[in-house]
Amino acid sequence: MRLALVQPASGSGADESRNAAQALQWLQQAADAGAELVVFPEGYPGPINPANTYDAFSPLRRRAAELGLHVVASRARSAQGGHGVELCVIDDSGDITGSYLRTSPRGPYVYRDIDAWNFDYIESDTPPTVVQTRLGKIGLLVCSEIYIPELSRLLTLQGADVIVYPAGGAINELLPGWRTLVWARAIENLVFTAACQNLYGGEEGVGTIASPEGILAADSREGLIVADLDFERLRYLRETKESITFPKPYSTIPGVIAWRRPELYGGLSGSLLDDDHKR
Repeated sequence: MRLALVQPASGSGADESRNAAQALQWLQQAADAGAELVVFPEGYPGPINPANTYDAFSPLRRRAAELGLHVVASRARSAQGGHGVELCVIDDSGDITGSYLRTSPRGPYVYRDIDAWNFDYIESDTPPTVVQTRLGKIGLLVCSEIYIPELSRLLTLQGADVIVYPAGGAINELLPGWRTLVWARAIENLVFTAACQNLYGGEEGVGTIASPEGILAADSREGLIVADLDFERLRYLRETKESITFPKPYSTIPGVIAWRRPELYGGLSGSLLDDDHKR
């Protein structure tokens, strides 16, 4: 499968509505590059700021069908007392075949910190599930949820082939660690991973596509980031047992998902706010 990340110079505030038209241009560029799955950043084409009410999804769905593309797009969605952040998978018929509302952290969160977003964030309590497409199984997580390994592992155990982490932006000084996590999630879950972001004011972007065995493509600038994902290789890494042979026929430890011992992990469901951890 050929994956294209879109890392755009995004409009915000009163200028946010231009993202709707630009998203259609990005789809054409992705189709010209031979992409089958196109991933936009968090809140793109939007609207992510509830003060804006333009319709970006209807024309996006039509264009996806015309070009025969699968698309991950994002917007804010009304929730009780505020808004959630929604990712949607649009298939090559233009249908929304799956969606995910951000679950972590609990609100409130940073969405009041900059004018581009400016809403009261409400978390969802519905855990992520993979979206089955003719291309494969797609896992959806939002932005800094990449810091929560349990969420990626949930999607892995559902058979995700690729997990995408569209980011809002303003990552800045966190970029080195964030890029490391994109590859780390791929290594520990034997899955393809991908992250991109909005570029507000010319900032450097996180754009990265990773396999368990290496970084496939990365670029900090505005534009498309494209890579081919070899699902046959992924199956080999998942089904092969590690052995001490030289040279090693793989660049990561294969079969690690089978190492799981859930009987040891009961503590993961406990609270970090008990008295022992407070001390």
